[in-house]
Amino acid sequence: MHDRAVRRRRAVLVALVAASLILLTAYFGESSNGGGLHSAQRGAMGVLAPIQEGANRVLKPVRDFFGWFGDTLHAKGQRDQYKRERDQLRAQLAQAQYQLNVARQEAGLKKADVTAGLDRYGPVKASVYVRSPNAFYQTVEIDKGSSDGIEVGDPVVAGDPASGDGGLVGQVKTAIGGSAVVTLITDQDFTVAAYSGAQQVPGTVQPAIGAPGDMEFAPISTINQVHVGDLVSTAGTISSSRSLQSPYPGGIPIGTVKSIDPGQADLDTHIHVTPAADVRHVSVVQVLTNPHPGGTS
Repeated sequence: MHDRAVRRRRAVLVALVAASLILLTAYFGESSNGGGLHSAQRGAMGVLAPIQEGANRVLKPVRDFFGWFGDTLHAKGQRDQYKRERDQLRAQLAQAQYQLNVARQEAGLKKADVTAGLDRYGPVKASVYVRSPNAFYQTVEIDKGSSDGIEVGDPVVAGDPASGDGGLVGQVKTAIGGSAVVTLITDQDFTVAAYSGAQQVPGTVQPAIGAPGDMEFAPISTINQVHVGDLVSTAGTISSSRSLQSPYPGGIPIGTVKSIDPGQADLDTHIHVTPAADVRHVSVVQVLTNPHPGGTS
């Protein structure tokens, strides 16, 4: 029985192949206009065309749905890829901006080393890694300390990324082996003796009361010799007495006179000073470990 069924199937397959060959030969051999096979083909197409068109209309929403689904998955994949690329570019941009800011600050420090002669005070370069969140008591922590020759009271200078200059930003408050805390000039307890302008008007610079980040210059003599745009710098030691020596070398830029608010009397006048270095964004500093070279300190 099994052999007979196999032979029957083979015979049917051979007959179908032979019939196909005969039909193909006849189809391609007859005229495309008057042949019977071509006429039968056109008739069949005429009958099946409406069915095919109807099926296409019925199935079109299904095809559209699967096409939309596939496009959505592809779009989501592209979106995720673009987000990853965006995050990478943002990280690279942030790193580049940080490096540019540091480079500008270092350039300001180098300029101050030359113009103010700070290189003779044993500067030690350090990086800021902690900032105080308090608006009135402002400090930063740096990654150099007593093991690097830094002592309490040493002046600290920094470069400004915007102006390309450098100036005083604070004083070492505490120092241990590998780190130190620096009190910034914008801290409410900070005061430094200073000179203003070409006339070297003596006075003091300290933070403005109730205005975090604002500095004021209080001249000892008349205010008439102080003008907007004057450079304010450290006065240094103005007495030969060892007990009256300033911890700051003379001539370090502190800032520039920004505005003068006149009052009814000299004591009511407020002289506002813009710091030479932007203490809000300082990242690199120099600690002057030998503020009085020659053994005078």
